[in-house]
Amino acid sequence: MHIKKIVRGCVLLSALLGLSACSNMSRQDRNTAVGAGVGAVAGSVLSGGSAVGTVGGAAVGGVIGNQVSKPPR
Repeated sequence: MHIKKIVRGCVLLSALLGLSACSNMSRQDRNTAVGAGVGAVAGSVLSGGSAVGTVGGAAVGGVIGNQVSKPPR
């Protein structure tokens, strides 16, 4: 039980540090990062937790997030 509290604390700290790193990012960069995160979670869920599904989902989500907020030419 004690190790679960330590792991939760580390995950929370990592999430906070990761979010603070996004403060100077452009909107397109931020959407790319969010898309990659959402894609990784979706890929993991859809593939039953396989590493290939997670990485594939992150790649696809990152590309979608990047293209959605692409500035007009």
